Amino acid sequence: MKKRGIPGTDIEVSRLGLGTATWGFPGTEDDSAAQMRLFADLGGTFLDTANVYGNTRSEQVIGDLLSKRFDRRDFVIATKAGLVPGRPPLRTDASHGRLLNELDDSLRRLGTEHVDLWQIHAWDYETPVEETLTAIDKAVSSGKTRAVGVCNYCGWQTAKAATIQQIRGHAALATLEVEYSLLQRGIEREVLPAAEEFDLGILPWAPLGRGVLTGKYVAGITDEKAKSNFFRGYVRKYVVNDQCSRIVLEVVECARVLGVEPGSIALSWVRDRPRVVAPLVGARTVDQLEESLRSESVELPDELRQRLDEVSAVPITYPEHRNPVMSSS
Repeated sequence: MKKRGIPGTDIEVSRLGLGTATWGFPGTEDDSAAQMRLFADLGGTFLDTANVYGNTRSEQVIGDLLSKRFDRRDFVIATKAGLVPGRPPLRTDASHGRLLNELDDSLRRLGTEHVDLWQIHAWDYETPVEETLTAIDKAVSSGKTRAVGVCNYCGWQTAKAATIQQIRGHAALATLEVEYSLLQRGIEREVLPAAEEFDLGILPWAPLGRGVLTGKYVAGITDEKAKSNFFRGYVRKYVVNDQCSRIVLEVVECARVLGVEPGSIALSWVRDRPRVVAPLVGARTVDQLEESLRSESVELPDELRQRLDEVSAVPITYPEHRNPVMSSS
């Protein structure tokens, strides 16, 4: 796999990252090991996890694999804190003490003295952001992480946190992990401009539109699938939507033109968007991961990229538009 640098750091990662949100659940350990082996054999280096994935078990699985089957030095490991492990709905707590305690717990589970990237998982409306950022500073100064970032922050939250760090001259934010795909381009309104202003690298989660951009639902949805909690809570909004259907059909057509899978089209599109460092691909099985990783060899022709840009475009209007038409009143 080709490599890309995380802005403002000396860290290079594979331009596809391996997401591990499904790791650590019963019966997934062997699949996790097989996915990690496939990923590493194809040149993948970037592992993304969090303290809440698998209710802490994802980190434990990665730690076990690193101690028994893999070399820690071959991977760039990113984890997160700020959400409290437990049963959904998860509680947010980005207070100084809680964050640093969670980081220590993550390091213990991962079996490593430091992570390469530590991110705050969500904005905490109950904790002053200045307090959250002091935990980031302590994590960097103590050597427990090489770089820091945030996740799921909107535009003003990103700008506020980055500005505070800039003014104080403390650990600069390097990354912003957000949902980004052909089906979800909302970050282009205000989050992406903030990332450009503060030189943040974008790490897209759900780059396959929560699985919908693989084209698996084009032929319809089975009754069993429609009744599942996962489908209703995570996937459904991108399936029962006319605009999303048009986008998926365009992806399928572009895949037919190039002779590749629809997922490869969707991943190569988001992979090469401005500021993107590495889309994070997750999979339930090795076969699913292998299909996603085949996107590494796909380069979209300008004509197909333009078709996808147009069918999935989000309206950028006042006041986000950079050159609004002013009128007197």
